[in-house]
Amino acid sequence: MIFTETKLAGAHIIDLKKIEDERGFFSRAFCANEFQEHGLNPTVAQCNLSLSKEKYTLRGFHYQVEGAEEAKTVRCIRGSILDVIIDLRKNSLTYCQHVAVELSAENHRALYVPEHFAHSFITLEDNCEVFYQVSQFYAPGKERGIRWNDPTFNVDWPTQQPIVSEKDANHPDFQP
Repeated sequence: MIFTETKLAGAHIIDLKKIEDERGFFSRAFCANEFQEHGLNPTVAQCNLSLSKEKYTLRGFHYQVEGAEEAKTVRCIRGSILDVIIDLRKNSLTYCQHVAVELSAENHRALYVPEHFAHSFITLEDNCEVFYQVSQFYAPGKERGIRWNDPTFNVDWPTQQPIVSEKDANHPDFQP
């Protein structure tokens, strides 16, 4: 795997190191030892899969608090998404900054999202499947959210009229 740190310390783009031949390719998609070597949390408590049927379906921003903070490795296994993360670490030099990365079945890219980051994505085509490896078990009472178009972050989404759940549409604006 090829780990490239983003401008947000601790957040990495993970590209596959392919061994190719006439049949296709083989690549390691996860290795706890390699994650540890790069300072990433290798714990996988659960894996999640989401299907979004329509282009411009937006999910998030989501994060967990109070001991339930999650590290996530996110990969789009069908279709393509714009994955956006926000650094919520108050002592970070990149506090309240965000990064957007296109993940697709074609580019095989993953995004490692550290603990204390908010996460969201929007589909760029119909029928997108997103696979997450998550370091903590989901804790409903510790889930938080930020409204997808909160002006604090000024995310450049590909549409201003996404398909958003009522829950996500009603997340509050961020309170630093």
